[in-house]
Amino acid sequence: MSARPHPSERAHLAPFIVTGEDIHPRDQRDLMERPFFSLSKSPRTKPILYKARDVEVQVLGMPEHGMATIWDADVLIWAASQLVEAANNGFTTSRFFRFTPYQLLAAIGRARGATEYRLLKNTLTRLQSTVVATTIRHGEHWRRRRFSWINEWEEMVTRSGRIEGMEFVLPEWFYRGVLDHSLVLTIDPAYFRLTGGIERWLYRIARKHAGHQPRGWTFEIAHLHAKSGSLARVSDFALDLRRIAARQPLPGYRLPAAA
Repeated sequence: MSARPHPSERAHLAPFIVTGEDIHPRDQRDLMERPFFSLSKSPRTKPILYKARDVEVQVLGMPEHGMATIWDADVLIWAASQLVEAANNGFTTSRFFRFTPYQLLAAIGRARGATEYRLLKNTLTRLQSTVVATTIRHGEHWRRRRFSWINEWEEMVTRSGRIEGMEFVLPEWFYRGVLDHSLVLTIDPAYFRLTGGIERWLYRIARKHAGHQPRGWTFEIAHLHAKSGSLARVSDFALDLRRIAARQPLPGYRLPAAA
């Protein structure tokens, strides 16, 4: 007997058709605070294993694709921004997104050529193939949730090869975290222009912890290193932070020179 094909979640979900433009970007607090993504553009297959008190994060990347990167996370920031904006305006939301590549790429400050469309497909593949296990938001009864950043995705292509649209389905864990407004923060659109993985991560963690406090936020290098999931040695990581502090690239934040 042949196995029945696994049914698509899209058959049971109403589509969320993206229409909004010029929406202020929003990020999900849990993703800003803990190590969920590779900070390198080189494929990473070594797992992220993070534990602090009762919080655990494990991230596994598949050898053929590598772990989802902090640049890939721009797709999730865009999705969160769309969902929050729709909910704020009284529109029905869904985990099932239907959109054009142009809409997504324009929103996150990317070019819109053939190369960028190909890279977007690589991004969606890494988001789908990366496996996350975490105890964050485990509720009354302790449990570990296991999911991928995208459950499934598909592109609609004409016979001539032109991409007309895309679809993907978000995991329930991420979707619920976005619809809880206490778990979402606005971020500066200039974030998308940050080119380095560590500086992108540093902006997100500064936005999460320092917020807009006049006195800012104090941190220890070893603590930051653990929260980043970086593969670099602590000494090399500290050197990277000092170089970033010398350039001051983070929008809205100033880093002390002794960082």
